[in-house]
Amino acid sequence: MEQPAEILRHGDVELRRWRMDDIDTLHRVMTESRDHLLPWLAFAATHDRKQGQEFLARSQEQWASGEAYSYAITSGGEVIGSCGLHRRIGPGGLEIGYWIHPAWTGKGLATMAAAALVRAAGQLPGIGHVEIHHDEGNPASGAVARRLGFTEIARTREPEGPRAAGQTGVEVRWRLRTAV
Repeated sequence: MEQPAEILRHGDVELRRWRMDDIDTLHRVMTESRDHLLPWLAFAATHDRKQGQEFLARSQEQWASGEAYSYAITSGGEVIGSCGLHRRIGPGGLEIGYWIHPAWTGKGLATMAAAALVRAAGQLPGIGHVEIHHDEGNPASGAVARRLGFTEIARTREPEGPRAAGQTGVEVRWRLRTAV
C-alpha cells in the first residue's frame, strides 16, 4: 500500500509524522490548547499524558495499516497543532482533520496544513476526493475548506446531538475532487 510522505510542506508549515518520543510536546500543546479546543473537540476535555501516549501509539498502528496518517503541524520548527488524513468516509476518499494552538490561529496556517494534506491525498492511488467535516458552529473550519476550493455537499443533524460544548449538532461536509 502506498503511503504519503512522512514530511509535507506548504507555505509556512511543515507537517511531520508524529513519533512516540513526541509525548512531551504533544501533551504541552494539547494542554495549552485545551480551552480553545473544548467547544469543538470532545477529546480535549479528558486529554492527559496517557491519552497522548495512546494517540501516538494508535497513530503508528494506523499509519502502518493505511487507516490514517497523522502529522504534527510545525511552523518555525515549533509544533503548533495536529492534522491528518483518515480513511473513514468510504472508498476513494480521505477525510482531513486539523487543529491549531490558539497562539497560532488567524495566520492561515490551518489552511496551509490542509493544502499540504490535499496535495498528498491527490498523489495516493485510488483517492478521488477529500472531505472536511465540522460542526456548523465552527465557522473557522468552514473558512479553511472554502479558501481551498472545497464545495459544501451536506448538512446533517448528528443523531447523538452535540458532542462538545460549542457544537450545534449539525455536521457540515465539504468535498474537493482530487486526481485519480
